Amino acid sequence: MTMKFKSILLVVVISAATAFLSVWGYGTWLQRHSSIQAEPGKLPVNYAGFFDKNVPAGPVDFTVAATSATPAVVHIKTRTKEKQVSNNLPKRKSPFSDFFGDDDPFSDFFGGPRLQVIPEQRASGSGVLISNDGYIVTNNHVVDGADELNVTLTNRKTYKATVIGADPNSDIAVIKINGTDFPYLAYGNSDDMKLGQWVLAVGYPLNLDVTVTAGIVSAKARSIGINKGNSPIESFIQTDAAVNQGNSGGALININGELIGINSAIASPTGAYAGYSYAIPVNIVKKIVSDLMKFGAVQRAFIGISYPNDNINVPDEKKKEMGIKDGEGVYVSDVPDGGAAKEAGIQKGDYITKLNGAAVTSGPELQEQVARYKPGDKITVTYVRNGKENSVNLTLKNRAGNYNVVKNEGIFDKLGGELVNIDKATAQKNDIAGGVLVKKIGNGLLKNTRMQEGFVITSINGQDVKNLDDLKTAINNASGPVRVEGIYPGYEGTYGYPLNLDSNNSDDDGSNP
Repeated sequence: MTMKFKSILLVVVISAATAFLSVWGYGTWLQRHSSIQAEPGKLPVNYAGFFDKNVPAGPVDFTVAATSATPAVVHIKTRTKEKQVSNNLPKRKSPFSDFFGDDDPFSDFFGGPRLQVIPEQRASGSGVLISNDGYIVTNNHVVDGADELNVTLTNRKTYKATVIGADPNSDIAVIKINGTDFPYLAYGNSDDMKLGQWVLAVGYPLNLDVTVTAGIVSAKARSIGINKGNSPIESFIQTDAAVNQGNSGGALININGELIGINSAIASPTGAYAGYSYAIPVNIVKKIVSDLMKFGAVQRAFIGISYPNDNINVPDEKKKEMGIKDGEGVYVSDVPDGGAAKEAGIQKGDYITKLNGAAVTSGPELQEQVARYKPGDKITVTYVRNGKENSVNLTLKNRAGNYNVVKNEGIFDKLGGELVNIDKATAQKNDIAGGVLVKKIGNGLLKNTRMQEGFVITSINGQDVKNLDDLKTAINNASGPVRVEGIYPGYEGTYGYPLNLDSNNSDDDGSNP
């Protein structure tokens, strides 16, 4: 055997050995990182093993999550009856009044508020069963103002539903259907969700049957300025799971089939899905739902500060002077007297960086954390002042500056006074179909008007009021300023009074969590 042949043979042997070892090593690596089977009851996460050896990897399979979640997501159909509303235009003067005076026969053609008929409306959305006895969480805007609610499950059974409570500030509502042994979703933990993780949106878009779409978490703590109410809470989970009209109130779940959000909105110039959807984190949902079911109203807690929604309005020089890094903390722009923060020694110019150890870098993140607590809860606030980190314990208060439980006022409690149906004899004598007699004016909203005791309410915003049920319906279908009209028995003419249904809502303005 020549030396040249021996050299060639050695090279071949070494190459073969290297190739064998490489293949063996790569196969072993694949076994550990790409072919690990998920534990029973858990789903594999695609590609996770490339970055974290503790997370199983492999193709993503959504079937278990989708199959377990869909029976608990319901189709909500609403009906709002036809109603009349007044445009409340001031009365125009008849051009013939100078000739006829008070007996002007043409005055009716130029008189009072015009009535606009709003036709019957039907809409639909989604909801999530959260208990086996029929409690359902959905969006407030799905059920707001509806006269009739029907809930259909995936087994095609339909139930009448009633509203248990609603909160426009968070856009959460709780409704209930009668029955037992309903399928329901278990709460997950929205704090655990990371950017890039898979999520599924489940609901009834565009009046279709139950539909599942997949996407990833693309952002957290988003505020997009859509929630109504005096103190809107917005700290959305942003995803690219396709969501359309009808998905509102449906479930956002993780790949274990746990509820981690309630789908609420989309960002779109057309009204249809354009790439981004937004869900209310389940850790906020749990608190709101618990309050609505227990108290009938949300127990909103406040630190007692004002702050910008983000830190873009705080000069860089100011941040540098105070030793604050970009994106670190929420700037305290004011500390009103009587609040928890004032009593705890927090000052204007401080930067709040943590609440009970959870980091906060923006207004929405701060809102999300505070929204989990109720008045009377004690928390630890970490803040930076003059470059030094400090921590202080404080007891959260309600908007009124105390620790009292906020109760859900009934409609008649809200109006105040003593209200009764007018008797038939008085109605006939005054040529009216019916009405509600204000026997006594108490400390409610009616006290804010010039209304006198003995007034008979016959309409709200042009909607006829013949009895107490009509009055309740008219008030429930309205918000903000309304016009109350009626008569004083024995006196001529119709009298009207402006009434602001929100005037005694002392909730916050969104800047003081």
